Amino acid sequence: MPPLISIIVPCYNQAIYLTECLNSVLAQTYDHWECLIVDDGSPDNTAEVAIKFEKQDTRFIYLKKENGGLPSARNYGIRHARGAFILPLDADDKIHPEYLAAALRVFQSNDQIAVVYCKARLFGAVNRRWYLPAFSPERLAKDNIVFCSALIRKNTLDKVGGYDERLIYGKEDWDLWIGIYSAGGQFYRINKVLFFYRIKQQSMITDFRKNYEKNFYTHSLILSKHHAFFTDAMIKRIYEPLYISALNDLRQLLMHIFYRICRFF
Repeated sequence: MPPLISIIVPCYNQAIYLTECLNSVLAQTYDHWECLIVDDGSPDNTAEVAIKFEKQDTRFIYLKKENGGLPSARNYGIRHARGAFILPLDADDKIHPEYLAAALRVFQSNDQIAVVYCKARLFGAVNRRWYLPAFSPERLAKDNIVFCSALIRKNTLDKVGGYDERLIYGKEDWDLWIGIYSAGGQFYRINKVLFFYRIKQQSMITDFRKNYEKNFYTHSLILSKHHAFFTDAMIKRIYEPLYISALNDLRQLLMHIFYRICRFF
């Protein structure tokens, strides 16, 4: 039996986009998946859209809970998931038909890899490639460089405790990636565009960026949780260039001494 991939789709007031999102799941070339649609107390017609897909294909599973925010909805879906791998997918985004298959090949090639993601494209209000730098802990310490819809080993999520439900305003995925990296998890980026992130004029992210109190609360919480990670990254960023420079100076000095010795003989 091939491994099961659980796709977690939280939905709050995003029913207008949900059909497009779920059709992208239905189009996957890898077919051993389940898709848990988590209705986070949404006031729109999320239930109607989700139940339509549930009737169409039994791999879709509709779950409803009281509103608790995005991290809470994702954790709720993860608790009900049966798969060995988890893909969080927001209701207004979509994935390429090859995403699950390509990610699974990476996982099967290396047991040390905990998170697999890919290159991405923005669509909606903005249409272009999404240029994110290659993964490194120093870059991760500066800001989030991995979008939320990466595939994650379920046992990795269990190890770090899933999403922090206190991060109700955003950056919950950044917090998760830091936790996974700090626990020894490796990241791998597929060199293809397999994820599509919708840009809207007004969204949770745009609201977060404009709100100082939400920013301060969120970043203070993440910093307090991962102070060792941020300290290590800062030290490495400051002192590693100095170390490399000193090493190069020492190498040149030794070469000069060696050259003088050779001339003497």
